[in-house]
Amino acid sequence: MTSIFSAMVFLVFFLALGIILLQLIRGAGQWNRNNHAPRLTVSAVVVAKRGDVIHHHHDAGGVGHTASSTTYYVTFQVASGDRMELQLDGREYGLLAEGDQGELTFQGTRYLGFQRM
Repeated sequence: MTSIFSAMVFLVFFLALGIILLQLIRGAGQWNRNNHAPRLTVSAVVVAKRGDVIHHHHDAGGVGHTASSTTYYVTFQVASGDRMELQLDGREYGLLAEGDQGELTFQGTRYLGFQRM
């Protein structure tokens, strides 16, 4: 029974390690693609905003601590009719409203700025 348990613990550990490594490789690949993409500035309209809230609960020594983090996204529609959702920081997110028109600057999937017209 203990050998089965040991094998399962070993398997779960390497599965988790594999998932972490996969995410690191994907993130590095996206970072590299963004760095090699041209910086573009196009006319765009803010069509949607959303926040993705993640709650974290940590229990250390019987003392519970809860925290949350929010990732902000804005969907822009460009003149061709195409839409793109880009991740922004909270400060930039708060300055934009649905219906805002202006010039969107981005590089790959990286948001660089928005100038209202």
